[in-house]
Amino acid sequence: MNDRAVELLEQYDIEVLRTRKGRGAIVCDTADGCLIFKEYSGNDERAELQNRLLQRIAAAGKVRTESIVPTREGGLFVKDGDGSAYILKTWQEGRECSISERGECIQAVKLLAKLHESMELPADEAGNFAMYAPEKEYEKHNREIRRVKKYLKQKGQKLPFEVSLMGSCDYFLEQALEVTEEWNQYKEAFQRRDAGAEKAGTVTFCHGDYQYHNILMSPGGWFVTNFEKCLPDRPVRDLYLLLRKLLEKGNWSPAMGSELLQAYEKEHPLSAEDRIDLYYRLAYPEKFWKIANFYFNSGKAWIPGKNQEKLEKLIAQEKEKQRFLNEVFRDVHGSGQERHFSH
Repeated sequence: MNDRAVELLEQYDIEVLRTRKGRGAIVCDTADGCLIFKEYSGNDERAELQNRLLQRIAAAGKVRTESIVPTREGGLFVKDGDGSAYILKTWQEGRECSISERGECIQAVKLLAKLHESMELPADEAGNFAMYAPEKEYEKHNREIRRVKKYLKQKGQKLPFEVSLMGSCDYFLEQALEVTEEWNQYKEAFQRRDAGAEKAGTVTFCHGDYQYHNILMSPGGWFVTNFEKCLPDRPVRDLYLLLRKLLEKGNWSPAMGSELLQAYEKEHPLSAEDRIDLYYRLAYPEKFWKIANFYFNSGKAWIPGKNQEKLEKLIAQEKEKQRFLNEVFRDVHGSGQERHFSH
């Protein structure tokens, strides 16, 4: 962020004492507390939705979150001469949630459950954002995995990473197709439930990017940031993302997963439908799709060693992941059949 952007702060009714550079942003110490000024890639409608949702959470008083600071004219963001947009939000100095600390992981899950208690908006305030449909995303990802498989099959001399990627494509593609087919058996029930909730006058939202980077421990306690990706979806979306990150670090420990789920459900119980939804989101091989898709859309003359490390870790953890799904979600996927990876 350049110094010219700082001049845009003059459009706000604040007294800036000093500014300092943060991670991709400008931290502003003001007479009314700490604020953060950063680039904004959304539009008016998304900013208004984010603002309404944050106001709803603040009114509930269960979780401390950022809030958007309006300009003197009431706008939610400003633009410079080049058309780049910037948004000003409240901020708390603090450190990120430590995913290596069991106690903090549990606190992050409980915090999420409390947050979800306050993330409904009246239908007339929810904007024109369509409810997320997992099957559409799964089908898109499946096509992209097929595309990578076809490309690798036709490619001549292959680098070691490409050999490993091709060797695992069949297994993960079969898994992706199986999850998609099974999910499609449930989707109509979920669509009816979502439509019923909307007719009742409310729309449920989720944070959209609830991970440790956006969960800060500040002097005043936990503080949740970066709601730019908020969207209409079941709360399971946030729970899935957080669980996947934590369980990958914990080698998909069933004991750890059960403890985290119990901590969440003490604050926000999951229905039978929620558990089905969560199971399939965890079961879909999203991490493999990410690795494969990143490879396909990047320059292939040189492949970072990090890609190989991620793929090797994914393959090494697959047996544990399937054991986790079978043990923790036995009531959802009653066949009790674990998938086995052979390279």
